[in-house]
Amino acid sequence: MTLQAPAVAPPGGSFEGLTGQLPRAVEWLRRNLFSSFSNTLLTLLVLALFLLVVPPFFNWAVTDATISGNSRAACTGSGACWTFIKLRLHTFLWGHYPASELWRVGIAALLLIVFSVPVMRDNVRHRSIYLLLLLTVFPLLAAVLLAGGVLGLPEVDTSEWGGLMLDVIISFVTVAGALPIGILLALGRRSQLDVVKYLSIAFIELWRSVPLLTVLFMSAVMLPLFLPHGVSIDRLIRAMVAFTLFNAAYMAETVRGGLQGVPVGQEEAAVSLGLGFWRVQGFVVLPQALRIVVPGIVNNIVDLFKDTSLVTIISLVDLLGAVEQALKDPAWLGLAKEGYIFTAALFFVCCFAMSSYGRRFERRLNRHRTGAH
Repeated sequence: MTLQAPAVAPPGGSFEGLTGQLPRAVEWLRRNLFSSFSNTLLTLLVLALFLLVVPPFFNWAVTDATISGNSRAACTGSGACWTFIKLRLHTFLWGHYPASELWRVGIAALLLIVFSVPVMRDNVRHRSIYLLLLLTVFPLLAAVLLAGGVLGLPEVDTSEWGGLMLDVIISFVTVAGALPIGILLALGRRSQLDVVKYLSIAFIELWRSVPLLTVLFMSAVMLPLFLPHGVSIDRLIRAMVAFTLFNAAYMAETVRGGLQGVPVGQEEAAVSLGLGFWRVQGFVVLPQALRIVVPGIVNNIVDLFKDTSLVTIISLVDLLGAVEQALKDPAWLGLAKEGYIFTAALFFVCCFAMSSYGRRFERRLNRHRTGAH
């Protein structure tokens, strides 16, 4: 009698499942990467480029890199000098915010998490209330914490704010202001009142026709010339207002696309039930329209976050500006690659996180809509 050892299934599954996955994987490769001669050639070229670039980059960035030490003298190898990033990390993240007051930044970040969790979780009742608190109460608390000057907190001038923190602050304030303004403008553009309609159109087209660089320059240089004598508005506030008005025009067009996607019969049915204009828009039209344009809104937010680097032209030091300032230090000359790679990595992580949550949120809305049907 011949004894045969029993077959051992791979961890986490059966042989049938594994053999079923292999043809699907091969089919996916054939359909997406090798579907034609040109597609196959492009795939091979990309693979060759990957093999040509990645191993040397890995050696430079990891194998031969230096991260220890407290000065440029520690970077004696041929690899990347991450010591530069380590020693300048405070400036890259927080600007020149006093180190002794960084606990206030930590509390503000904790409050952001606390206010955001109910908005981001599934199956939360009264989500709109939590969203309203996030967009109104949180900014006030964060402003008190970061700026100080009240409740015994030392005042920290906005000129000392910077780094990635400044990018996040500008983005959050802009979204909190631009989205509701954009919704109102989108509704105004569809209004039956000619005055409201054409004023909304004029506002949207004016801001969309002007480059953001010009808007920031006007807010920093030209606006103070028209203010009454003795009246001064903080440079950061002017920049955030400029970002808000500029992005409100783009939000309005995005939302208008969603409004056009809502069947007219929905609005007519709500009106026939005796609902007023604002009730129709708030309970019937806007929920459906915003669900449609979630990808567009997320795309606008990602673009906005990347555009915050333009504040360097008005002497605000964001992440990119902090890196460029550090690269001008004679002690760290010649380390542009490390600085820009670090900047790109941080921006990628932030933008990828926003895009991922946007896709998750869209899937959740679609799931709820499918369940409702």
